[in-house]
Amino acid sequence: MRERSNGMRAEIAHILLALARESIERTLSGKPPHGPHQMDEQLVEPRGAFVTIKKAGRLRGCIGNVDPGDPLWETVARMACAAAFDDPRFDPLTSEELSTVSIEISVLTLPRRITSPDDIHVGTHGLIVERGSQRGLLLPQVAVEWHWDRLEFLEQVCHKAGIPADSWQSKDVTLYTFSADVFTELEG
Repeated sequence: MRERSNGMRAEIAHILLALARESIERTLSGKPPHGPHQMDEQLVEPRGAFVTIKKAGRLRGCIGNVDPGDPLWETVARMACAAAFDDPRFDPLTSEELSTVSIEISVLTLPRRITSPDDIHVGTHGLIVERGSQRGLLLPQVAVEWHWDRLEFLEQVCHKAGIPADSWQSKDVTLYTFSADVFTELEG
């Protein structure tokens, strides 16, 4: 397991990664996902999270929830299944593929509204851009993986929202940053 953490204990990361994989496995075999075998304070804390599935290092699914409405373990179990079966960019994951994918979990902090792009730290912050009903989100690790600087990160999150790349400068656009504890299964 590789991790980039700001406070999530390694044992919790292991539990969450196992829970995500088990939730997908159980869904593939027609069984409902269930909770972790052991509970911990960090697992029941309401937190937003994203689950990313990669195959041979390439994106295979990614879905998450920014809002901390449910206990973390429930969010991770639900988002793992959504990333595996409901990401509209990909066909649903198959039983045959499951052993060939790796799972990454990003446990999010609450988004914080910013007023200046100088408040964005590439590699530390994820970005959310909103204009009316249009919204785009990019996780902190995306800018690092694509070697983006701050300007390109801003342009790409606007693109994700379906608005022009320079819209982040507009007065009717709201920007938020957040950070994440990121845990990844090692690809074998």
